[in-house]
Amino acid sequence: MATDTRLRAQLAKVLDWKEAHAGFDKAVDGVPAAQRGVVPDGLPYSIWQLLEHLRIAQHDILDFCVNSAYEEKKWPDDYWPRSPAPKSAAEWDESVAGYRHDRDRLKQLALDESIDLLAKIPHGSGQTYLRELLLVADHNSYHVGQIVIARRALGIWK
Repeated sequence: MATDTRLRAQLAKVLDWKEAHAGFDKAVDGVPAAQRGVVPDGLPYSIWQLLEHLRIAQHDILDFCVNSAYEEKKWPDDYWPRSPAPKSAAEWDESVAGYRHDRDRLKQLALDESIDLLAKIPHGSGQTYLRELLLVADHNSYHVGQIVIARRALGIWK
């Protein structure tokens, strides 16, 4: 039981990893409003598009884990914003807050000892809770790195 508790704690921690590289909060902190929708030369996405993709994909995985009436989204159309820029500063702030809210819910899921992490999700096709949590951590790490690269390309990363 102690091993399970420690594993869950480590899994929750990896969803908000800050030890090996910049985490989400640092990557999105202080991005000037004028730069949020700029697609840097040689890169396919703006920082806004990456942020919103992270929020949408993470929410989708959380929804899959907890909602027995989950409906699969259409790839890639439902996972990427069409506009390179947010409509407003409020939309940016809502996306950041939504990401953080869902990240916290996923951490709670990881820590919930009533959930068998190796159990198949009842309405899935063989996916386990552990797989989905690791998928979120991997996917988020990849795209947070892209935000850092985009910020460097725009000259707004310290």
